[in-house]
Amino acid sequence: MNLLLIAAAAPGNPITEIARKFNVTWPLLISQIILFVIVAAALKKFAYGPVVKVLEERKQRIAEGLANAEKTKQELANAQAKAQEIINQASAQATKMIEEARAAAAKVQESETQKAVAAANDIVAKARQAMEAEHARMLAELRREVGRLVVSTTAKVTGKVLNNDDQQRLAEEANRQLAA
Repeated sequence: MNLLLIAAAAPGNPITEIARKFNVTWPLLISQIILFVIVAAALKKFAYGPVVKVLEERKQRIAEGLANAEKTKQELANAQAKAQEIINQASAQATKMIEEARAAAAKVQESETQKAVAAANDIVAKARQAMEAEHARMLAELRREVGRLVVSTTAKVTGKVLNNDDQQRLAEEANRQLAA
């Protein structure tokens, strides 16, 4: 370093000429350079280093946040896909249940219709039987009445009293003629 000072102080040296023009005092300049290096080193260690460290930590947190956001986005997409799949399955099950209910309702309706038709047929058959029985009863009553009227009319016309055999014969003959 002394050699540098001696070389700088030598006359005719361009550095010396420039230093004289700007009124540079070498001991003051060197002390300022040393102080600048000390301040720069201190700032780098105590100011710039921690700021860079904070910036790196922040950069890392931002990267982690972005990664977490992407992960959350992917999980959300998976959850939405799963929810849509569950909705589709529930819809398919509901459709299946509706179809089963319709089929069951159709079976019940068919069964009830068959029961109603059978009940109606029974009612018609019973009514027909009752009508036939009533018809037969009325015919029998009509035959008896016609037979009685024939016997009565014959007795009045002939003027004789008919015995039971005659009455029976005339009643049967009248019934045969009515049946034909």
